[in-house]
Amino acid sequence: MTKTNTGNFFEDFRLGQTIRHATPRTVTTGDVALYNGLFGARFAVQSSDAFASAIGYPRSPIDDLLVFHIVFGKTVPDISLNAVANLGYANCRFLAPVYPGDTLNATSEVIGLKENSSRKTGIVFVRSAGFKQDGTLALEYVRWVMVRKRDENAKAAADHVPRLPTVLEANVLGDACPPIKTDTYDNILAGSRYRYSDYDVGEKIDHSDGMTVEEAEHQTATRLYQNTARVHFNQFTEGQGRFGRRLIYGGHVISLARALSFNGLGNAFHVAGINGGRHVAPLFAGNTVFAWSEVLAKSDLPKRSDVGAIRLRTIATKDRTCGDFPYKSGEEDDPSVILDLDYWVLIPR
Repeated sequence: MTKTNTGNFFEDFRLGQTIRHATPRTVTTGDVALYNGLFGARFAVQSSDAFASAIGYPRSPIDDLLVFHIVFGKTVPDISLNAVANLGYANCRFLAPVYPGDTLNATSEVIGLKENSSRKTGIVFVRSAGFKQDGTLALEYVRWVMVRKRDENAKAAADHVPRLPTVLEANVLGDACPPIKTDTYDNILAGSRYRYSDYDVGEKIDHSDGMTVEEAEHQTATRLYQNTARVHFNQFTEGQGRFGRRLIYGGHVISLARALSFNGLGNAFHVAGINGGRHVAPLFAGNTVFAWSEVLAKSDLPKRSDVGAIRLRTIATKDRTCGDFPYKSGEEDDPSVILDLDYWVLIPR
């Protein structure tokens, strides 16, 4: 009997199955420094203990997306080690701040299964959750991933595709953000003078800058998250696959787009939730990533006058600048689009 983990294939999953994931991870300032070195994130709240404590945090919290990636990485050996591609996200909420020294654990529940017509793969829907060492729920999200079958002729479970909310209600946002002292929130130090009232629904923001992805960067990033998916690491096998090379982890694209969005959204200091997201096309080393955002909605938060919620749609592209990019929701996907992300951010009033 083999003692090594070959990962779950599509026919191994069962509806309602609950999985506790291995390797709890204590997050350190070293993780933060490496994350910033990979993506160049510049949001002041996550960059400066002094800035964060001046506005109401005990210290600088861990970047929301770093928390997401670490929890995501815990799930990979059990959920997506044999994945063809991660397809999308929904109903993601950041529920408690995470600080250096906190330890993150993860669990997942299988909430949907659908075998593909080729019978070579199937789509697995899971609801994953990340907990701090004291049991506090810090993050939960749904994702769906295309997973290989071990045996094409194996009988699969009956199809069940879960119904998922398309948009998080604003009244469930804000738990991971303490009360903010807006009078001590320094726009100059934050890098932007634009606050909640300065953004209009329908406004589009070209984030202008671009970042070229290097092979070493995405390899380092996925190792940082302890993400073991073969499609990102193993050129020996992936060189014979569909694309002939390793895929850039989709979360790498999300973090690049978020870092680029600082130019135009510098005060959007907290990602409160992700309504939905699609990895529209693959990204490879050598491509340059650009991004633009559209303001989809604005919302007050119950019992809070310090911050407001802005719903954004951020589009990331490869090797195409966004200044005059005509891509619109519902249109046929443009080949340069790699990410279509719908999410809520909090921004001071």
